[in-house]
Amino acid sequence: MKTPAAILFEQRKPLVIDEVEVPAPGYGQVLVEVKVSRICGSQLGEIDGVKGPDKYLPHLLGHEGGGIVREIGPEVAHVKPGDHVVLHWRPGAGIQARAAQYRLGTQTIRAGSVTTFQPLTVVSENRLTVIPAEVDFEIAALLADTITTGFGAVTRNARVEIGESVVVIGVGGIGLGTVLGAHLAGAHPLIAVDVHDHKLAKAREFGATHTVNSRAENLADAVSRILGGPADAVFDGTGNPAVIEQAWKITGARGRLVLVGVMPHDRQLSLNTLPLHFGKVLTGSEGGMSRPHVDIPRYLRLLAARPFPLQNMISHRGPLTDVNALIGQMREGKATHALLVFP
Repeated sequence: MKTPAAILFEQRKPLVIDEVEVPAPGYGQVLVEVKVSRICGSQLGEIDGVKGPDKYLPHLLGHEGGGIVREIGPEVAHVKPGDHVVLHWRPGAGIQARAAQYRLGTQTIRAGSVTTFQPLTVVSENRLTVIPAEVDFEIAALLADTITTGFGAVTRNARVEIGESVVVIGVGGIGLGTVLGAHLAGAHPLIAVDVHDHKLAKAREFGATHTVNSRAENLADAVSRILGGPADAVFDGTGNPAVIEQAWKITGARGRLVLVGVMPHDRQLSLNTLPLHFGKVLTGSEGGMSRPHVDIPRYLRLLAARPFPLQNMISHRGPLTDVNALIGQMREGKATHALLVFP
């Protein structure tokens, strides 16, 4: 059995689409028909080498989506054929299986515990969470990371309380999920910061009370104008050292700065660390400490009771053949969420 797939052969080069041989699911593995995959900023980071040289090349990509279980391997107990599922990168319930290996002729194409830039994928059981069949696959793709990471960054990493002031810097993919999570947690004021006005308009849709275009206005001045002082919680989604240094300065004396975006491995920060000794917090977020098998059903119940037009977060959709063009739209800041849609 073969499937078309987007393959990363070389960092800082376009992805190559080719047909790979799909292995049969082994112990703890599941064959899934992917219906929708979100393109995450993490994939741009993989392509660009943000975390350094990639020792696993060539390999498949994508770690969030929605699909249907087609076949299960030995000992799989949490999903069955026909189940609709969210595919996510954070481990949930079930077996942590070895990573699948695909073939392209005589060449081995590697994969992680989950890949989604292909219509057929073999994933580890614990990267799947069953959802009701009526949940749209596009919503499933958002639940995989945008919602779980954004909400978790707010409630677990920063522990935002009702009435606390929040600043979210970078309101693309995960940033919009963070804005919505902070809104639902009762943050006020809730300031969204970006350099693209269309992204700031989206942030307003999902609960931001104020917006700041940091190309047009100094960030520190804007926050001071709105809040009258620093913020209780600040979230950085840019991974830009200069922005993180600014974010630290607008975080209150006992506030929390949460790094959601990933900084390039070869860059450094310059921060005054004295405030750390007096209650100020600087922390990174690993997927919002998400527990997908617990969080996804919980968030579905919440969003059913407090409906939000989540599909309005999505700005671009396309087939697998458009993957490099969609990545280009993300690089240019034109896309809030870009989805690969499989027939």
